[in-house]
Amino acid sequence: MTNKITKTTTSIATGLVALVTVIVLLASIYMLDETEQAVIVQFGAPVGEAVDTPGLHFKIPFIQEVRRFDKRLLVWDGDPNQIPTLGREFISVDTTARWRIADPLLFLKSVRDQTGAQSRLDDIIDSVVRDKISGSELVEIVRSKDWKVENKDMKRLIVPASDETEQVVKKQVKVGREELTRAILDKARKEMPNYGIELKDVRIKRINYIPSVQQQVFNRMTSERQRIAERFRAEGQGQSAEILGQTRKELAEILSNAHRQEEIIRGEADAEATRIYNQAYSADPEFYAFYRSLESYAHSLGGKVTLILGTDSDYFRYLRNATLPETGSASGKRR
Repeated sequence: MTNKITKTTTSIATGLVALVTVIVLLASIYMLDETEQAVIVQFGAPVGEAVDTPGLHFKIPFIQEVRRFDKRLLVWDGDPNQIPTLGREFISVDTTARWRIADPLLFLKSVRDQTGAQSRLDDIIDSVVRDKISGSELVEIVRSKDWKVENKDMKRLIVPASDETEQVVKKQVKVGREELTRAILDKARKEMPNYGIELKDVRIKRINYIPSVQQQVFNRMTSERQRIAERFRAEGQGQSAEILGQTRKELAEILSNAHRQEEIIRGEADAEATRIYNQAYSADPEFYAFYRSLESYAHSLGGKVTLILGTDSDYFRYLRNATLPETGSASGKRR
């Protein structure tokens, strides 16, 4: 019985020892991924050099802990800042940057974590951007140095540019946006090694006028477009008046020619009618007079026409001498 108790106690002790050994072993082992680097911290203070080799590593269990840091490129996005340019135009500048933790040990000592690094980057990059933007003309910020505007490019514009706009567009750029961002990167990069940070790139994402200036620019653009529209409208009205005048002139010429042609045709017709009348009169004057009198009767008599003439009027000469046909009586009387 005693031996059985002794064996049980020994088994339990062995199991406890094995369990403690496993726990200690697990607490002393840590693994780093390829995208990670680490610093061993003991009682809040870093111990030894930084570890950047992927795989299994050892530390003192329960006393030391592992602070892991990313080895990849990280993104910094600053808040848009309102900055006056050298020409006193107030603009909103939005910048971004790419950075990495180059010295994890120094990074831990100086800024401790990525939140602290973001805050420090805010201070440094925003300050450099403000200095460079405030010392540059607006055209230097938005355009590249190698971009040139030719006269043929200005002619391609849908709306012709004003003289002031043309001068701004054709203004010679001495620095340009690329060199400006490169200068910002070089100046900001000089302060980063003190924090274990390597600044890889700085870019300007967006440049725009601040809302108050933006409204003024929009009003100016609107007035300029209205001025151009008025010019186009005036030119259109002038061309319209010219076309209408030309149309009226052509219409008057057409009507004049038509009226002249009408008078010619009418004159020729009257001459022809006169000639025919003359021929008819020459052939038989009495019959011509008789025919013309009948035409006159047809136009003047009948309807509500009332004529007061004497019975011996020459107008009724043919009526007086006319012989009515017989009406059936044998007397053959005339009326």
